[in-house]
Amino acid sequence: MAAVEFFYEFASTYSYPAAMRVEEVAAKAGVTVRWRPFLLGPIFAEAGWTTSPFNLIPAKGRNMWRDLERITADLGLPFQKPDPFPQNSLTAARIATSLPDDGKRAAFSRELYRMEFGEGLSITDAEVLGRALTAAGVEPATALVAAGSDQVKQALRATTEEAKAKGLFGAPSLVTADGELFWGNDRIEQAVAWAAKGGSA
Repeated sequence: MAAVEFFYEFASTYSYPAAMRVEEVAAKAGVTVRWRPFLLGPIFAEAGWTTSPFNLIPAKGRNMWRDLERITADLGLPFQKPDPFPQNSLTAARIATSLPDDGKRAAFSRELYRMEFGEGLSITDAEVLGRALTAAGVEPATALVAAGSDQVKQALRATTEEAKAKGLFGAPSLVTADGELFWGNDRIEQAVAWAAKGGSA
């Protein structure tokens, strides 16, 4: 079956609606989704950025938040701007990395996005992380211990390095089997269609 890699960052605003709809779009086309949590911080740092470009360029940031309000309203998703922005996503990404990509990683990720951008909650809060894990059917204490292991830390670093090697510069990004890169929530349909037909322009 055709597949697409869904690279997402928990601090990323547009990854929220993307995470909520990518599975449905892909399923309709007979495409499977591989959930690939990674970190944008190291990629931004190489560009000399110390924060989100939405903070570096205020007008861009204002437009993004209004755009996100429109997108979530159209999708029937709750929206509340988290403070501070961007959130520190390291622990969340490690937890997601530690979970099997058998539905649990996706369920945890969707629930955490809903809490972060739907309720404005902090994804560094252990209680918030625990609630997201419980909603995904995962025992929080066990998952938090696993997320702190050297194996998981290395796996997340490896995924971030892989993302850089594939040319990723933002999130969400989707990569097809032939290496084609699609950036943004609004490119999900195009990425899935490309994957479904096996590539080619």
